[in-house]
Amino acid sequence: MASVHSSTALAETVSWHCALFLAFMLFLSCCEPTEDDGYAVEMVRKDMMMKRPCDEIYVVREGETLQTISEKCGNPYIVEENPHIHDPDDVFPGLVIKITPVMSL
Repeated sequence: MASVHSSTALAETVSWHCALFLAFMLFLSCCEPTEDDGYAVEMVRKDMMMKRPCDEIYVVREGETLQTISEKCGNPYIVEENPHIHDPDDVFPGLVIKITPVMSL
């Protein structure tokens, strides 16, 4: 008789946890971003990408200059660290440069 009572209690406990889990999943499904929220989420992601420090190896993209890369990555000494750049005005997409971010206080 005791085993029937303990298995019933176990079943009720499992049932209760399943109900809580389903309620939590239902709550999360109601909180998904809508199509309008997608724009805001994308803008936050872009902002985070702009504030993210650059990788040590950087590939120049279309429309970038050494000045814009320097400001973006926080490294004013790009030309000095990249002896393969002979002309700072001759920067093109696909050019690989070394970036060492300078920490500001």
